[in-house]
Amino acid sequence: MPTLRILLVEDDELFRLGLSTRLQRESGLEVVAEAEDGESAVELTNQYLPDVVLLDVGLPGIGGIEACRQIKERHPNIAVLVLTSHSQKSLIERLIEAGAQGYCLKGIAAETLVLAIRSVAAGASWWDRAATAEIRAAFAFAESEQAVSKPAQTPENQLTKREQEILALVAQGKSNQEIAQQLYIAPGTVRVHVHAILQKLEVRDRTQAAVLALQKGIINSEILVQ
Repeated sequence: MPTLRILLVEDDELFRLGLSTRLQRESGLEVVAEAEDGESAVELTNQYLPDVVLLDVGLPGIGGIEACRQIKERHPNIAVLVLTSHSQKSLIERLIEAGAQGYCLKGIAAETLVLAIRSVAAGASWWDRAATAEIRAAFAFAESEQAVSKPAQTPENQLTKREQEILALVAQGKSNQEIAQQLYIAPGTVRVHVHAILQKLEVRDRTQAAVLALQKGIINSEILVQ
């Protein structure tokens, strides 16, 4: 698995040092550069082209949201994961508009942060559970406006074909390792997909996901007797 290159953007020097040290200990992660303001974040992104920008919001200069917007405009394929202590609805709306793939609150467990980094790098999104309700509220009006011309989104059409495939194997009780072997993909990739499935179906664990999938007809109950 290739090493994920990270640009760490944080104006609190001690927090940045601790975070950088922790991430550097993780296999497959490398902090290639550090920035302490918005302008430097944009410049270093242009220079290093990292896989993930781990970005604080309350930065000096142009600030984290504007930095995120500029980074995504210039490098749409670079994932931006926001790590901040703020969780206001208006902030989340602005982060989504700026193109951020994920949002984590400071204080998150290191293992969870690492999983979030790997998730956004793989193309998935990662939104802190505390922010999920705010995100739904931020889009509630837009969704109601679109409902006249577009059918309501259901769990079935939320999931990609690959996610439905993995969910069917989850319902059979297979582990991530077993799913990875059957589909010829990496276990880490399976874990990212499973997290995305849980987020999309708005459930807490694999069992709830399997039950909901059967109830909604996303997967066929006949697969459980194979």
